[in-house]
Amino acid sequence: MDINTDFLSSPLLTFGDTVFSIGNVALAFVIALFVLLFLIVYLLWRSSTSRTLAKAQSDEAAQNAQAQLNELLKTQSEMQGRMSTMAELFGSRQSELNQDINQRLDGMSQKLGNSLIEQTKTTHENLSKLQERLAVIDTAQNNIQALAQNVVGLQAILSDKQTRGAYGQARMEIIIKDGLPMGAYNFQTTLSNGTRPDCTVTMPNDSPDLVIDAKFPLEAWNAIKKADDDRLAADAARQFRTDMEKHIKDISDKYLIAGETQDTAFMFVPSESIFAEVHENFEGIVQRAHKARVVIVSPSLLMLSIQVIQAVLKDARMREQAHLIQGEVIRLMEDIGRLDDRVRKLQTHFGQSQKDIDQILTSTDKITKRSSKIESMDFQDSLPDVEKAEKTSDPEPLSVVKPIGSSGRLNLRP
Repeated sequence: MDINTDFLSSPLLTFGDTVFSIGNVALAFVIALFVLLFLIVYLLWRSSTSRTLAKAQSDEAAQNAQAQLNELLKTQSEMQGRMSTMAELFGSRQSELNQDINQRLDGMSQKLGNSLIEQTKTTHENLSKLQERLAVIDTAQNNIQALAQNVVGLQAILSDKQTRGAYGQARMEIIIKDGLPMGAYNFQTTLSNGTRPDCTVTMPNDSPDLVIDAKFPLEAWNAIKKADDDRLAADAARQFRTDMEKHIKDISDKYLIAGETQDTAFMFVPSESIFAEVHENFEGIVQRAHKARVVIVSPSLLMLSIQVIQAVLKDARMREQAHLIQGEVIRLMEDIGRLDDRVRKLQTHFGQSQKDIDQILTSTDKITKRSSKIESMDFQDSLPDVEKAEKTSDPEPLSVVKPIGSSGRLNLRP
């Protein structure tokens, strides 16, 4: 024992001032071995625990993956079912759509064909009408050429003063004859002072006649149009103004007679262009005519005035016939009163007929109800007696009919 202790206490290793004995080294070795074993055991336990945990996690992950896979398979099966349903639905819808499209295409083709036929027919008709219009245009062109020749001749005619006056008189007479009835006008009638106006229009209500003059001075006007320089144009305009003022004064002095003619007379200008230029460039002449109570009228204004006079004449005739119209209105009111009485009588007859129909319907309702009651009755209890009566040789007919009792049955007795 002492030897072992001395052996363990004997120095084995010196490190600096520190001396390590065999016992210390052995103890340190044992401790190190124990720590190493502990570490090995701990690592093995840790490895086992990690494996167990990893296995558990892998099992859980596998279960989760299996569950997700099952869910995916279920979803896939549902999606396949839905896809098949949608495919069937789309197939049926596509067939219906194809059928509908085919029907519409057939309808559109038919409509398009009809439209093309109608369009072709319309085109042919339009071409025919166009040819007719072209023929009319050719005829009109020929007429225009002839009219141009006539205008040249008219210009030659208008160069003569007497012929020009006849032309204005002719245009004025055409407008008067087209607008007024016979007896409402007179041409070249003689007034009390011996003058003869071109036309007098009879006014209603015993009013004085309206005088129309158709002799318009065109010599100076033609000179204005033919003037080559400003001096000649000014001289022609001055002469035209002088002639117009003289003509306006002559109309006012000759044709405005108190009590015989109207206070205003018409001076007819046979051209719309001349009328427009007179009002535009010779305003002094227009003012002078207004002061002299002479109205310058163009063909359109004369036509409008004649229409107004025609309306006034028509109104006067209606006033003259007012008593006849009033009598007709009174008789019309009497006829309307009789018609009202007859309509009211007819309404009374309709009301009585409706009342009779309501009573008939009431009776038919009662008959229907009684028939329903008879149809719902039970004849089973009386059937043997009836059959027995039929089997007997006694030919005596049924003589007594027992009324319906409290039981609601109809009993027949022989």
